[in-house]
Amino acid sequence: MAGRDREDVAALFKVSLKAVDNWWTKWLAGGREALVSQPRGRRIGEHQLLGEAEQQAIRQAVLDHRPCDLGLAGQFWTRAGVRDLITKLYRVRLTEQGVGKYLRRWGLSFQRPDKRAVERDAEAVRVWREEIRATAKAQNGEVLFADQVGVRSDQVTGRTWGEKGHTPIVRRSGNRFSVNAMSAISTKGRMHFMVFTDTFDADVMCRFLDRLAGHLDRKVHLVVDGHSAHRSRKVRAWLADHPGLIELHSLPSYSPELNPDELVNADLKRSLPMHSRARDQAQPAAETRPVLPPPPTAATHRPRLLRAARTCRLTEQHYDRDLDRGTPRRRHHRLQRPDGTNRPRHCTAPDIHHRRSMVAHQRRGAAASHIRYVRRLADCSRRAPVVVAEK
Repeated sequence: MAGRDREDVAALFKVSLKAVDNWWTKWLAGGREALVSQPRGRRIGEHQLLGEAEQQAIRQAVLDHRPCDLGLAGQFWTRAGVRDLITKLYRVRLTEQGVGKYLRRWGLSFQRPDKRAVERDAEAVRVWREEIRATAKAQNGEVLFADQVGVRSDQVTGRTWGEKGHTPIVRRSGNRFSVNAMSAISTKGRMHFMVFTDTFDADVMCRFLDRLAGHLDRKVHLVVDGHSAHRSRKVRAWLADHPGLIELHSLPSYSPELNPDELVNADLKRSLPMHSRARDQAQPAAETRPVLPPPPTAATHRPRLLRAARTCRLTEQHYDRDLDRGTPRRRHHRLQRPDGTNRPRHCTAPDIHHRRSMVAHQRRGAAASHIRYVRRLADCSRRAPVVVAEK
């Protein structure tokens, strides 16, 4: 359009003369809209070995059945298993990579399955939910889910980085001891817990009920599992002496997933061994309280305990109560320095100057400077220890 010839345009855009001729033809036919680039290659769904109906049938078979239900081997679906199913039904052989593309296109992902007992009665679970909800609403009570947990000193969880081919070593105490905790979580995320070192029995359960009743101003409907301490004579006598404070409800048979406190126990078992280097039983008992309840990063929405089987995450807006101390406290912790100033927990460097110097060393790319920085950081940490304080 500016009057240049074909050769100048081809040299300017570094293309062939044929490409310039094609562009000019499209321009004369349709203007600027005709020069808009179009996606190249096959469109999604074109030239596929499986039709839409066949793909829908395979997807529904993966979601509704196990491989053993369809005459295949195994309990879990893999790409090889789906490939065998396609070959068995439609006489079409695909590679595992091709099967993986189909699965991702269908909106499926490779996940760890959740387990359910075959003896579980779905109708009994539904009736139990309706009854406990109606009972708590009629008596203006609060529903709490309780459970106990124990963490051993020789338990090693989590992963760490190390040299390839050489397994990292974690040094822990050779003595075997454990710390126990009893906790209860409400349908709105409010949590109560008690840490103890003795064995969980009827006496510990009665002590937990006494402290729990002293922190609530209305009747509590406490949901527990089938532990023998919950059904002991001493616990039944305590409940008979306090009829208007707490009422125990047992979970349905073979339904531990209905108790959201199991997630709190799992978080404690995963978090405490990763940060604790206890030498005796008193140290993990003191370290358990900062771990309970779970950190706010794992608490994103309110639990729907009585509406769905998959529960729950805590809300960071609620308070939790340490029944050993008898006072409410926030779940947020801050690191307190010896001079009395506080800073956020995620801030790990002892001084802002050292963090800026680390950035400068990274920009220069000096490995020796990195090593000196790490040593200086370790020296500062030894001189100014950081302690956890509750605010």
